[in-house]
Formats: sequence, structure tokens, C-alpha cells
Amino acid sequence: MAFLDRTARSLLLSELVSGLGLTLRAFFKPKVTINYPYEKGPISPRFKGEHALRRYPNGEERCIACKLCEAVCPAQAITIEAEPRDDGSRRTTRYDIDMTKCIYCGLCEEACPVDAIVEGPNFEFATETREELFYNKDKLLANGDRWEPEIARRLELDAPYR
Repeated sequence: MAFLDRTARSLLLSELVSGLGLTLRAFFKPKVTINYPYEKGPISPRFKGEHALRRYPNGEERCIACKLCEAVCPAQAITIEAEPRDDGSRRTTRYDIDMTKCIYCGLCEEACPVDAIVEGPNFEFATETREELFYNKDKLLANGDRWEPEIARRLELDAPYR
């Protein structure tokens, strides 16, 4: 009986017909492919992309030079130098991130007590040279200024999980 069943299946090509049926069902369904450079899919609020330094609403930078992010970075990609200001507060004079070393773990963001360093929504920051991936304080602050609305929304959505 098994021999007849196997012979009938191979002569009638039932596997081929069922495969063609599956292909035809998928052929008439709506397409799920997006046209990437022109259309972009949704990004999770917990996505970790390009780093940015944030500012307070009055324009003052948030970083208080506590160096917790530098201490917690497993790749040792962050370098911070600080000095006291006239009003007694401490601010950074140098804040560098070597993005070629960064492993995008998000520990720097979690360690920061004032949400100064964050990983923003930008994932399109390919460069032609390694030197362009050495971010200094000015570049990080510019990223923060550019992406602040998205970063604030992301932090608000992520707040229940922190």
C-alpha cells in the first residue's frame, strides 16, 4: 500500500502542485517590501543608534562631568575631561567618543544621572574614513540639537521600563 501511495504521488507530482499553489497564493497578496531610501519602516523606541549629547531647555548642556559613562563603558570608547566653572559647577571641556570602538550597549545612557548622553534614532551615519567616526563634544551636541524631539519622545516612551 505504501509503495502504491508513493508511486502515485511521484507520478502525479503532488508536491510540485502544492508548491505552485502556495506560490500563487503569495503572488496575489499585498507586498510587504518597502522602497528603502525613500520609505522607512518604524523604529522601536528602544533602538540604540548614533550618540548625542542633550541640552536643557535653556540651552545649557546637561553633562555634569560625573564620568560615570566613561567608567561604565566596556569598550573604553569615551574620554571626558572637565574643569570647574566660575559658578562652582563642573562641566566638560572635552567629551570624545570613538565610534569605531563603541558596541552600542547603551550602558553609558543608563549610567547618566541627567540623561545627557543618549543613543538617538539615527542609524544612517556611514562614513568614508575612520576619522569621521571620532565624535567630539561639538559633533555630539549638534546631534543632540538635531534629534532632540525624537530623543525626548523616545525617552518618554521608554520611561516605564527604566
